[in-house]
Amino acid sequence: MINGNLKADYGADERVLNNRNKQLFVYGSMLLLAIFPFVAGDYAMLMACKMGILLIAVVGVNVLTGYTGLVSLGHGAFVAIGAYATVVFSNLFSGLPEGILPLIVIPLAVIVSALIGIIVGLPSLRVKGLYLAVATLAASFIVTFLIEQDLFAPWTGGVNGINTPTANLLGWELDTKREMYVLITVLALTTLLAAQNLFRTRVGRAFIAIRDRDYSAEILGISLLRYKLMSFAISAAYCGLSGALFAYFYARILPEQFELDLSLELVAALIVGGMGRTMGPVFGVFIVMMVPELIKIAMGAATGGSLELARYTGPVQEIVFGLLLVTFLLKEPLGINQITDRILRSANRWPFARG
Repeated sequence: MINGNLKADYGADERVLNNRNKQLFVYGSMLLLAIFPFVAGDYAMLMACKMGILLIAVVGVNVLTGYTGLVSLGHGAFVAIGAYATVVFSNLFSGLPEGILPLIVIPLAVIVSALIGIIVGLPSLRVKGLYLAVATLAASFIVTFLIEQDLFAPWTGGVNGINTPTANLLGWELDTKREMYVLITVLALTTLLAAQNLFRTRVGRAFIAIRDRDYSAEILGISLLRYKLMSFAISAAYCGLSGALFAYFYARILPEQFELDLSLELVAALIVGGMGRTMGPVFGVFIVMMVPELIKIAMGAATGGSLELARYTGPVQEIVFGLLLVTFLLKEPLGINQITDRILRSANRWPFARG
């Protein structure tokens, strides 16, 4: 009995220490985000903004795939819908004061993305797994095809793309990377917090039940129709928000920016980071964005910056990145989030951990 009490006390202490380590990790990350724009160069700011925009979309994919268990290979289309909807609504309401325009345009872009997400999610009621992935992939091709058509060219610019508006929030014109970094970071942190709290609610628990066993969830009274479509809507809304920031960050958007490569990048980031975990998208986006850059720097140093040699080393970069991803997935299929958890738990055994 005494041994049982000691084990229970030790387990409780371990949980307390684990929570403390995670809190310290989060607080340290927040401090780093606050200091970053004051010490980073222009290129580092560009990469940080791109990471933040991609992160919001990956969080959306995590809601659908990581928590609800519905596979999608077409979420790049929802990012495109959010981006183009932002441009269309900005032109449509151009008579309104510039300071309040984003406050109207961004929510509308998110709503449009969510509504189309419901439509795309309808096949999930009949098919799942690979068949659902193909269905969402087909929807992505349809969206890209429609954007490029002459019929919609007055609103989308067709294959030539379209210029995007400058964000102006209540008179604060976000025309530099550092200013956009503030907006992107705030929204990215908000989406992460919202996703974490979502799965503490009845809706989030229903998503997880569907992921674990949809038939059992239906027997327990969970409406598959309602919650699967709700998951698609929430996921698409996140991607729509990412697309809206995409439109405000880049001076011009093109259909080729939202093709299959983007959808695969979202899925790759989620798998590498860890599906069904709050911090999984964060780690995944960091790896997917930074590894190619580090490979590019290494290859540039190896070739001495020669443009002639760079032509031949370009494919090598992609091959090396692909091999790294495959190796990583074979060694740690639960993602970087699992590795981070092990590191934080191991910190409990450090000499100062129980001081």
